[in-house]
Amino acid sequence: MAVVLQIDFTFPVHMMGEALTQGAQQLAHSINEEPGFISKIWTENTHTARAGGIYIFTTQALAQRYASMHTERVAAMGATDIKANIFDINTELTDINHGHYQK
Repeated sequence: MAVVLQIDFTFPVHMMGEALTQGAQQLAHSINEEPGFISKIWTENTHTARAGGIYIFTTQALAQRYASMHTERVAAMGATDIKANIFDINTELTDINHGHYQK
């Protein structure tokens, strides 16, 4: 069953917005190749200096594997206070709201 992985962290504001859009193109494409990856919504808030993403993975194990790897990667990019949470998807309610969680 698909799961949601939520990752967010404190990130330098000057590296968000257009700088992130331009600088993370290769990273965005590489995420598509991760085992079990379905989709990602990129998140950022320059008012709170927090960034991250909402991911959908096919299994909890693959989401956990990615979270561990990505936590190290964003820390190397300057992120701090990194949080990663994995949630099951309530498919009945998600279907009502047009959520996409399957490949």
